[in-house]
Amino acid sequence: MGRGLRFYLILTLRVCCTAFFMFGCGESQQTSYDYGGAVSVKKLVPEATGVIRDGLADERPEVRANAIEVVAATKRVKLMPKVQRLLKDDYVPVRFLAALAVGDLEYGLASGEIGLLLGDEDENVKISAAYAMTKLGLADRLEVIRKAIVSNDQRVRANSALLLGKSGDKSALKFLYWALRHEDSDDKVRFQAAEAIARLGDERIYPKLWAMLISAYHDDRVFGVRAMGTLGTSDAKNALLTMLDDDILEVRLAAAEQLGSLGDNVGEAEVLDVFRKNMLAGQGKDDAERIKVLTALAIGQICTEPVRELLPGLLQDESKFVRLAAAKAVFECATR
Repeated sequence: MGRGLRFYLILTLRVCCTAFFMFGCGESQQTSYDYGGAVSVKKLVPEATGVIRDGLADERPEVRANAIEVVAATKRVKLMPKVQRLLKDDYVPVRFLAALAVGDLEYGLASGEIGLLLGDEDENVKISAAYAMTKLGLADRLEVIRKAIVSNDQRVRANSALLLGKSGDKSALKFLYWALRHEDSDDKVRFQAAEAIARLGDERIYPKLWAMLISAYHDDRVFGVRAMGTLGTSDAKNALLTMLDDDILEVRLAAAEQLGSLGDNVGEAEVLDVFRKNMLAGQGKDDAERIKVLTALAIGQICTEPVRELLPGLLQDESKFVRLAAAKAVFECATR
């Protein structure tokens, strides 16, 4: 499956969660659907909301983590009271992502719990709480994250890079370039630092991202695709267009998603071909699940009528991760 694929599985919602924690994602799933007919996305919103509610209460932490990410990404503020409860979850990645969601949505009603998490036993949770506090108006808490990026713990370093990128503070660029270039930073740190730099709009990162796009490892190329989409310049968009010719379906779907996020639906055919050409046939369980998640994520950015027709089936997939990705797509398309 290629080196570093575990990081891709974690980074994308993206099959498990944005933060760099290890989760297993395999589930059984069906492999064919009866798609067709015009779809009113807004009529799917109640079903999608139910998928997220169920995910937030799921017994599996990786499912809860994914559900939190969908709430944050789609700004489902009405579901934040359920996310708020997960700030006390037993599992570190769930607490991390719940705090991240509080920050992303600037959910002040959880400020008391966030303050307590600044004393959490896990460093990853502490820096996520610090991020949330900066978004709630305490800008000095950003210093906690800046200091954490030099941690010897690679997860802490990678998550610090993630948070600095999301902070919007361009003074963080020097810390991110340090993490990117430091000899003991591992792949997950370098990938996250590069994306964070792109998120802050620094076009100097383009050559690094291009190098990722031409890597021999397709998981590296997926990281590069996502970071190029985050950068969002005309050069980045042109680079993404070249990735629609990649030999690997996952790379093409990721490119279709990012191009959609930049307002170009040229990747629509790649999404439709997954089922039109029965590309799931012969795939192993985990590979099929990953492809369907990527398909759903791309639908959420493209949102044309033909791809929307795939959503009812994906919402009823046997895999909870596919259903969560489909719910995210429903929310995204419903707001267009």
